[in-house]
Amino acid sequence: MSSPHDRLVGQLARIKELSGLSLRALAREAQLSSSSLSRYLSGQLVPPWEAVVALCRAVSRDPRPLRPLWAEATKAGAAPPPRRNDVPADLIDFTGRDTEDALVGELLRTVGAVAIDGMAGVGKTSLAVHVAHRLAPAYPDGGLYLDLHGFTPGHEPLEPQAALGKLLGALDLTRIPGDADERAALWRSELSRRRALVVLDNAVDAEQVRPLLPGAGKSAVLITSRSRLVSLDGVPPVSLVPFTDGDAAHLFGTAAGLAPTEAEAAEAVAQVLRQCGGLPLALRMAGARLRHRPGWTVAVLAERLRDNAGRFDAAFGMSLQQLDPGHRRLFRLLGVLPGADFDAAAAAALADVPPRQVDEVLEELVDAHLVQESSPGRYRMHDLLRRYAADLAADEEPQAEAALRRVLDHYLAQAVAHDRTLPSPHRPNPAPGDPATAMAWFDTEYDNLIAGFDAAVRLGVDEVVAGLPKAMQVWFFRHRGTDDQIRLLDAAAAASGRLGRNEQQAALLSDLGFARAAAGRLTDALAAYEQAERCRPDDVALEAGLALRTGFVLRDLGEFTAAQERFRRARQLFESMGVRAGQAQALAFEGWVTLRLGQRAEAVELARASIAVADGPGRITGLVTLGVALAPDEPDQALQALHDALLLAEQHNLPHNQALCHNYLGVAMRLAGRPEEGLDHHRRAFELLEPLAERQMEIDFRPTYAETLRAAGRDDEAAALLTHLVVPSHRA
Repeated sequence: MSSPHDRLVGQLARIKELSGLSLRALAREAQLSSSSLSRYLSGQLVPPWEAVVALCRAVSRDPRPLRPLWAEATKAGAAPPPRRNDVPADLIDFTGRDTEDALVGELLRTVGAVAIDGMAGVGKTSLAVHVAHRLAPAYPDGGLYLDLHGFTPGHEPLEPQAALGKLLGALDLTRIPGDADERAALWRSELSRRRALVVLDNAVDAEQVRPLLPGAGKSAVLITSRSRLVSLDGVPPVSLVPFTDGDAAHLFGTAAGLAPTEAEAAEAVAQVLRQCGGLPLALRMAGARLRHRPGWTVAVLAERLRDNAGRFDAAFGMSLQQLDPGHRRLFRLLGVLPGADFDAAAAAALADVPPRQVDEVLEELVDAHLVQESSPGRYRMHDLLRRYAADLAADEEPQAEAALRRVLDHYLAQAVAHDRTLPSPHRPNPAPGDPATAMAWFDTEYDNLIAGFDAAVRLGVDEVVAGLPKAMQVWFFRHRGTDDQIRLLDAAAAASGRLGRNEQQAALLSDLGFARAAAGRLTDALAAYEQAERCRPDDVALEAGLALRTGFVLRDLGEFTAAQERFRRARQLFESMGVRAGQAQALAFEGWVTLRLGQRAEAVELARASIAVADGPGRITGLVTLGVALAPDEPDQALQALHDALLLAEQHNLPHNQALCHNYLGVAMRLAGRPEEGLDHHRRAFELLEPLAERQMEIDFRPTYAETLRAAGRDDEAAALLTHLVVPSHRA
């Protein structure tokens, strides 16, 4: 059952719907601020009773029936936003490290940063995770975790720019800058407004970590690395050494299930501890080995370990020997599995066995501490064990590559199946399924999909290379793309060419051009579009899309005449197919560049033609173009067109379009001689852009905002605004 606050929000939304007014207009009618009304309608705040009364009166509704519901909602308060926590599960048998645990916690409290270093297997990540869970209440904005893959077998260390992209994405920002310095600045700014704990695991060196450090504020960062990061100013190191005999014996006894008073030969225990080198990973594995052999004594275990060469590697081998051949085979194959973690379905594809069978095998591997269950249904391997498994696979698994290819096919098939359930402008009727589940699958498997793609490139599996980026297209679009998208599309286009698929290659090149343009690489974008055209695909829809996208790039390069020709060509092609939405967009953008060429009357006609053929939110671009074209000579009509566009953007919850409408409403108000009212719209545009991190739109809007400030006699504010203007990297 929904909460009283949720039900009250539903009633307020109904009032807005009954009013038929935009959010700003309803706020004005009820004498409320639009920002406050937005928070009431979104559920961020419970409105005061006076605000509820004012809203009801705006639609001639009696507020008294809402009083009991309002009272319940006020008592309960607004639901807090969900607390994000990406930190892996804490170890149930975490042992020792009391001194280091206390020191790390104190440094986080006083300095806000600490770097834990030590050799592989010494327990750096375990300590970091344990501290993060212990201190969770002190960081109400949650915990972020990122594996930097500094020493992960089969992985290149994560570049700082890519790491920043992942961290900013974890904050649910919808627009992430392409420039590394801008990303770092945005990351510091976002953390300064939060109190979060960031765990950066497995760093390769100080240079990888430095751009990821928070600035001012109450957030903290906890780093782990095999290297001592002494050059990180302001980040004190805490070094871990292997367990001493006391802690080592305690952990071994816990893992083995030994009673504290159980009598065992001290020398036998000491032999096990020496063979394990005091490393927690090896101690847990040796203890698990003994626990699964109730007929053994510690002396027997010590003897078996002594017969194996290689110190703590002996514990790996001993744990593996307790398993049957099928279990050992899966362990070896997991050494070649791409990605950081995996589920049972991927393991089943790897081993070519039924999922039910692989579940049992994974349980055995977890019990033997050869695999960790990081969260329910998700598994991962320690770097040392992954390397050990990969070495065994290289020596003992002649079919390892075939197993890897099965996993790649599995990831592609799963990506295609989930993608088909996602609605998009090009897929009005998606396959049955839950889009939220599909997006969650892509979110969870993203790193594995990228690692699988890279493995497919190495192996020359062109079917996977060519197919995976297309299956991820909607996910990339909703996440505004990532650093990986361009290189994936580039490799995919080459693979489709090798497969002789001209239409697929042209479509991938078109997507590559769009991704490059979004990253500000306009010349490279044009090159991709030109290459796509040379493929000569027999696909009118693709040709029309290419013409439209090429027009965007030419427009941003200031080549308005060439852009006009491209938009006109796109319009003709969309019209020949009967695609009214594409035709409307092409007409609107043709009108926009026509206006930039000084042909105002022609621009007005093109904008009106766009509005005439468009439906719903597809009319927004035409209405904005019409409003801008009419503003100098017919301000009343211009304002009406822009208000109509804003209403559509609000009705369909399109914040980018809302910001666009508010910006040009500010321009139209200024031209109508009402600059103070225009400033309200400019401010609202920037309020909408702030949570979107839309740097490019901010840059585009500053000159018009400054011009309205000057018209209002605020020259100093206009100058201050423009001092923050930087040369943009254009995008489509």
